[in-house]
Amino acid sequence: MSDLLRAPAEIKYAEELDWLESIDDNPKPFSWRLSPKMVRLFICGSERSDGLDREIPQKWFGDRSFVERSIVTLASDRGLLLIGDPGTGKSWLAELLSAAICRNSTLVVQGTAGTTEDHIKYSWNVSMVIAKGQSRESMIPSPIMTAMEAGAIGRFEELTRSTSDVQDALISILSEKYISVPELESGGSDNIVFAKPGFSVIATANSRDRGVNDLSSALKRRFNFVRIPVVTNKRSEAEIVRFRTEELLRRHSIDLDVPPTLLDVLLQSFADLRASAAAAGSDDEKLESALSTAEQIGVLEDAVLHSNFFGERTLTARTLASSLVGSLTRREPEDLAIFNKYLHGVVEPRSKEEGGSWPEFLEGGRDAIATLS
Repeated sequence: MSDLLRAPAEIKYAEELDWLESIDDNPKPFSWRLSPKMVRLFICGSERSDGLDREIPQKWFGDRSFVERSIVTLASDRGLLLIGDPGTGKSWLAELLSAAICRNSTLVVQGTAGTTEDHIKYSWNVSMVIAKGQSRESMIPSPIMTAMEAGAIGRFEELTRSTSDVQDALISILSEKYISVPELESGGSDNIVFAKPGFSVIATANSRDRGVNDLSSALKRRFNFVRIPVVTNKRSEAEIVRFRTEELLRRHSIDLDVPPTLLDVLLQSFADLRASAAAAGSDDEKLESALSTAEQIGVLEDAVLHSNFFGERTLTARTLASSLVGSLTRREPEDLAIFNKYLHGVVEPRSKEEGGSWPEFLEGGRDAIATLS
């Protein structure tokens, strides 16, 4: 695993999944590797009442009812659509579900304006077609078709970013559970690819993409919707940030001190900026950033790596402020003006009243704005 830039969940947690499978004596739907109860435990983490010989760490931080509803949906014959704002952990939850259920989370189609029907069905190896003609051997199955043949989970990221033609092609797959290949001779089963038990589709969609390529009512009926809300609980968000920070330090083999007080500063600054965005009268008065938990982790990652390579091997408030401004400034001069207003109106009074890391954070923010101006 050390030679992979980012190992998928089934490789990263292989030992843990093997152990859970070895002790799992609960009923399993279809060809699932773990029972629904164990899938939930793998994702949400173990509790003392579970009576396990080892602790299973929590990997997705959110209400476990969302995880349970997702698992129940996948045990039925309906697709699962995870919908929510950017950075709410939809893709991570989809990856964990796929890893636990079928030990393969890499059967993914990325929805874009350029995604075609071939990407969810099949295409052809042109050189083989020229040499031997069209056959099952010369066909290149899509990740979705591969999932159908294996009885596994296929994933479709950013479904609403793909065109209506692509979405319509998915309707028949979810309804009929097979893909016809009209280019092949009829009369047998070679021109139809049937889904095996256990096949399902997990799609994700950003609620902010509403209106880009809205889902048809026919496609909506083929999915169970699970809406993932933005994490607003500070304790939950702090757990997510700490979890990701520890993961980052391990992945890069970094021995760097991240003071808990600076995590509090980061959490509070995002809370302040979200409150300011909620009170803004127009888009020009709020940052273009969604201010999601994922972006918060990105800010911290930037600050940690900068401190490790160019700092004093400890995270400082100045570096954190510089990363915050640098990472979230996407429009000039609008975003810089918003940050400047935040520093003068919120951070400056707080630094005088509370002290601690806030004065250094204020100074670092001002320097970052001056550099970008």
